[in-house]
Amino acid sequence: MKKLFISLILFSSLLNAEAQIYMGAGYGYVSEKISGSDKSASNNEGKIKIGYGTRDAYAVEFSLYYIDNTKQLLSRDDKEKYGLDIALIKAWDFDIYALPFVRVGFGSGKMTSSAREGKKAIMYGSFSGALGVLLPLSKHFDIEVAYEYKGLSYQKVNPDVSSYDKAKQQEIYSGINFRF
Repeated sequence: MKKLFISLILFSSLLNAEAQIYMGAGYGYVSEKISGSDKSASNNEGKIKIGYGTRDAYAVEFSLYYIDNTKQLLSRDDKEKYGLDIALIKAWDFDIYALPFVRVGFGSGKMTSSAREGKKAIMYGSFSGALGVLLPLSKHFDIEVAYEYKGLSYQKVNPDVSSYDKAKQQEIYSGINFRF
């Protein structure tokens, strides 16, 4: 009952707000560490996104990203990662120039790797949380700066083993959004 009540409040605020579609692009620096291992990598990320909502309230966002994985994580020839995330954003307007926000979401992706025998790629799922700030430049443009934490769970490398490789990813992101 409590979840239904919260969902109805959120839904009604989205309907009554002056929502906009927005698109964005940006750069991120990502640090990833495999749990229970000393394997880690720091890489560059490019991200494009599209969302719907208001700058100072709620939004839903879809993002596509590319990470140029240059270090070994699961096998010797690990390469680039591609992924899709879906997130909900809550921002606050305190009548200051910056709009702080919280973003939570989930996603999935694919990394080019020979970690799975006979396969060219390995899939993964993720849950993420971010803290950031939007800096409005005008009615239609804003700059976004954020810190994001992701928990990743990779596909089983060996089907005979019951455990999955897990990783923790931390990202510093900056980008620009265009609102229609």
